[in-house]
Amino acid sequence: MLESNPGFAPEIATHLSKVPILVTGGTGFIGSRLLPMLEQAGAEMTVLTRDPGRARRVLGESVRLVTDLPSAAATNPRAVVNLAGAGIADRPWTEGRRRLLLDSRVALTRGLRDALKGSPPDVIVSASAVGYYGTHADQTFTEDDGPGSGFAADLCRQWEQEAEAFADLGSRVLRLRIGLVLGPGGLLGRMKLPFSLGLGGRIGHGRQWMSWVHLDDVLGLIGRCLADDAMTGAVNATAPEPVTNADFTATLGKVLHRPTIFPVPAFVLRTLLGDMAEELLLSGARVLPQRALDSGYAFAWPALEAAMAAALGRSAGQP
Repeated sequence: MLESNPGFAPEIATHLSKVPILVTGGTGFIGSRLLPMLEQAGAEMTVLTRDPGRARRVLGESVRLVTDLPSAAATNPRAVVNLAGAGIADRPWTEGRRRLLLDSRVALTRGLRDALKGSPPDVIVSASAVGYYGTHADQTFTEDDGPGSGFAADLCRQWEQEAEAFADLGSRVLRLRIGLVLGPGGLLGRMKLPFSLGLGGRIGHGRQWMSWVHLDDVLGLIGRCLADDAMTGAVNATAPEPVTNADFTATLGKVLHRPTIFPVPAFVLRTLLGDMAEELLLSGARVLPQRALDSGYAFAWPALEAAMAAALGRSAGQP
């Protein structure tokens, strides 16, 4: 069933009322929370899914489902939110897994564009990730910086290239570079048990950057991108205060009132996960949401401790 979420600001909800919106990735961590907000705003939602049985269990009976691109195109969406993609950190990056990660993002976005070219949407918000910038110990990145190196960066670059081609059809294109999302379940859900048991700690040296964002702000930025005709291009969906991994883990321990004295050795992660460990866990990038701030977007959760506490259903300072 769809979860209850705070709705969009009134000016955004008004803009979305009665707008036909196509969502891909609607059963995922972000999509399943976005849909009730679109429903509350009065949008006419359609979800493209490969597994209608699972989608119905997750989303309930009120959401219209389609299972192929021609059926999606027949709904004539005026807006598209493209969130589809296999989980990048779910499994080691074997050659087969890399192909799946590419196909579920790059090939799907290309197919979506081909299907909609007869009646292109007015706007598309297409997910990407801060992995676009690669990894760097010292540099600070904004939307004006180009792509980095590595598999994750190349994946994001190709994904964004397919989304940007919607502009050739006349669509306004937003490429949302999403950071590490904090919300019920997700990343913090996986980290909560070991940290609650006092078994958490920094990863490797702990100096790598973590550009995080609360789920509420990802949803808020999607709404802003859909409704604000002045916004276009890349938008970093990250909080204004990125932190190092050592600070992130120490803050999680503080919120859970547990010590964080068990670091995870880098060599163990490299042995188990290879390149995935190097790019996603042992390195990072300091990414700032310059375009969101310049647009006047007010982050609901700009500071890490309060964002973590909210994501875990706690009040800051609650034992």
